[in-house]
Amino acid sequence: MPRFFLSASNISDGIVTIRGDDAQHISRSLRMKPGEHIRVCDMRKIEYDCVLEAFTPDSVTARIISSQPSDTEPPFHIRLYQALPKSDKLDLIIQKAVESGASEIIPFESERCIVKAEPTGSDKEAKKLERRQRIALEAAKQCGRGIVPTVRAPINYDAVIREIAGNASSGGLGILFYEGDGTKSLRELLCEHYPERRCGEIPLRDISIVIGAEGGFSLAEVERAKAAGLSICGLGKRILRCETASGFALACLAFWFEL
Repeated sequence: MPRFFLSASNISDGIVTIRGDDAQHISRSLRMKPGEHIRVCDMRKIEYDCVLEAFTPDSVTARIISSQPSDTEPPFHIRLYQALPKSDKLDLIIQKAVESGASEIIPFESERCIVKAEPTGSDKEAKKLERRQRIALEAAKQCGRGIVPTVRAPINYDAVIREIAGNASSGGLGILFYEGDGTKSLRELLCEHYPERRCGEIPLRDISIVIGAEGGFSLAEVERAKAAGLSICGLGKRILRCETASGFALACLAFWFEL
């Protein structure tokens, strides 16, 4: 069943109003007709099964048949902080992170990043951000998410540490993945914080994970993360590419909490 994301302001008195590209997609690309069914998500983890009723040149309206909480969202809010990689790797990382359950994707600059962010507020950066958010939207539609994860503009490494330290003060868990010495395994860390593994029996917190670019993190960056209270973890005996590491880490978390 086709899935569409709308703000709650487009849903009123049992009627859903769809405009813009989605309306054009329903009427022109999918060639749907009155009486056919679609699924609408309000980006607040509620899904609506709807039947199409009316078409105009710039809108489509549908009547809500039933609603239910989305059952496709992870039982935790997870943020992926991803150091900027080369070429178009970030596009793939965003797509797979959305499929794997990330709620936010935040690119950042680290010492060993080859690619640098465009100046804040520049037209080039705005276009990149728009494209990245579109990738997240399409991935959310494809995999049946109950929300559209947010892709933010790039920040610097110091801002990453400050944000995660702030979340930790309210019970959040921050993890920096590092291939060097002195790490604990992700399994060991999760056993410490979530020993039961049954989500209904433990209070789940926000989880933030930090993944490096092609060159990983410098020792100084790792020490700053430790000082801020982040846990330093490895992802096994093999060194993963940056475009593999985030999806692998998210899959490990999904297995621990969901499967």
